[in-house]
Amino acid sequence: MTLSAFGVGCSDVSERTVESDGTEPVGINKEVTMPIQAVTTTVVDPGAEPRSPLRRTLAPGTSQQVTLSTNHHIEQQINNQALRDISPPAITIPLVAAAGNDGVDLTLGNVTSPDPNLAKALLPADGSQVGFDVNELGAITALKLAPKPATSDTARAALEQSFYQAVYQSIAFPEEPVGVGAVWTVRQQVSDTVPLEQVTTATLTARDGNLLTIELNVTQTPKSTIWKLPNEAGQLEIVDYLMHGTGQVTVDLGLPLPVSGAVEVGGNQTYRDPRSAVTLRQTLRTEVQWGA
Repeated sequence: MTLSAFGVGCSDVSERTVESDGTEPVGINKEVTMPIQAVTTTVVDPGAEPRSPLRRTLAPGTSQQVTLSTNHHIEQQINNQALRDISPPAITIPLVAAAGNDGVDLTLGNVTSPDPNLAKALLPADGSQVGFDVNELGAITALKLAPKPATSDTARAALEQSFYQAVYQSIAFPEEPVGVGAVWTVRQQVSDTVPLEQVTTATLTARDGNLLTIELNVTQTPKSTIWKLPNEAGQLEIVDYLMHGTGQVTVDLGLPLPVSGAVEVGGNQTYRDPRSAVTLRQTLRTEVQWGA
């Protein structure tokens, strides 16, 4: 079995490294819709009075400009071989978000990366469309990608990975009314190949009208001891798995996306091939930032 990095622990159900000159065209230029796993919210502490439901009040056509930046770091070691840094390049995506009837429509601006090859590949993506289907509690239920026809496979993969990371570090609200100091948990499965349960503990630390400040504490736990590799490539035993993260976001209930904030999730993973006794160790860190 050949072991390669899929980065299964950082909130992305289809991780990949990006290595290309970005010149190949996409064969199919249609919108692709990817369902997102459902969330379960549970109030731990309702917080102080006054309490009220947290609901986005998005008038159709409401517009917002915000920048999404993601950085996914992967170091990998197979047995006693040298440690390899196989991190995909960071990416920064200026967005114009518009509230629709059932979600949020995003138009991409000039997407950039510190990697020159990826930066070149991303140039044709300017003006591409992305959509989030969002339920009444703010949970994203589907991700839609409609890149410009000239967008390469390399650029498309980078954009898909970046938005997956953003989606799985977003926050849903509880059904019950809450006040400042409220604590609730959000449970969600974040991977298909490795059944991972992500539990995000959210604390409402401040509220000024529609403006909320929320602290986040994230843990990921495998629900199985087996990782079934993609494309029926076999399976690995999960020897060790520790992923944890923290962050803070500022949300305006009248706007489609976070106003600002950052979440970082990282840790260590160890896998073993039961047929060959080959051991794969990974150190991962994913950073998602929202800002002006």
